[in-house]
Amino acid sequence: MYMAYTTNPKLPKLRMDAVRLVRSGWSIRKVARYYGYQPSTVMSWVNKAEQEYLDARYVIPTISSKPHHHPCELPKEIVQAIIDYRHKTRRGAEFIHFMLVKEGITVSLSSVKRTLKRHGLTKYSGWKKWHYYSPRPLPEAPGLLVEADTIHDGQPGQQLYIYTLLDVFSRWAYATPSIRISVNNSSMFLRNAQHKAPFSFVTVQTDHGAEFSKWFTKKLEEKTIVHRHSRIRTPNDNAHLERFNRTIQEECICRLARNLNIWKRELPEYLHYYNTERPHMGLNMKASDDVLRSY
Repeated sequence: MYMAYTTNPKLPKLRMDAVRLVRSGWSIRKVARYYGYQPSTVMSWVNKAEQEYLDARYVIPTISSKPHHHPCELPKEIVQAIIDYRHKTRRGAEFIHFMLVKEGITVSLSSVKRTLKRHGLTKYSGWKKWHYYSPRPLPEAPGLLVEADTIHDGQPGQQLYIYTLLDVFSRWAYATPSIRISVNNSSMFLRNAQHKAPFSFVTVQTDHGAEFSKWFTKKLEEKTIVHRHSRIRTPNDNAHLERFNRTIQEECICRLARNLNIWKRELPEYLHYYNTERPHMGLNMKASDDVLRSY
């Protein structure tokens, strides 16, 4: 018998208290009225205490209502065949799936992968780089969370780049065009942005681009700035900056000739407008400088 699933942490002790009242002489119905449960429920608690929890002096634990089996689960023979192929060949899920189908066994590739993972037989490359993601700081003040990225414009071999940076709290932005991207250029860009910003950077968040590699992290650590990477294939982690990248391209870059010198001349003027005059819906139609002055 499986009891209904509950997350109430006090229910295990309540069950045992009800059993004690029954053992002290209360009737099942009286205990049920006292606790607000059905008499059959209280009776099941008494039976459990007598039959299954003889040593349970304090609580009667909640038993999960999760079923032991799924109606569409793989037969044991197929599961065993997958495991045997894994031990015998040391090959991956695709190979095992091919061999099973060749033998006339109907099973999907995803089922083979799930079975290997469930039994701890998944094979990972020794060269795979695992990433640790520190907790994302709350942007409760200027500089606590600053996002940085690069915009790529043009065909491979003829590309121009724009380094972009945005403070999530105030939406204060900074950008610089470049003919190439590198760790040194990224470090120089951040140094210039910090010099221009009216606040100190605490955490800088970037993606996993080569221009923001571990050497870039070392450069930030020398300045006592925390470097945090966004999750792989999760652009929403840098959603504020991604929106700024779109804005600067639609409102500024697309109106200019594709020339590095022109970009260097025009971008500062647009950034001045963006930070001091342009109202932001995310800031209740205030400009970034208004938010910084009122902080």
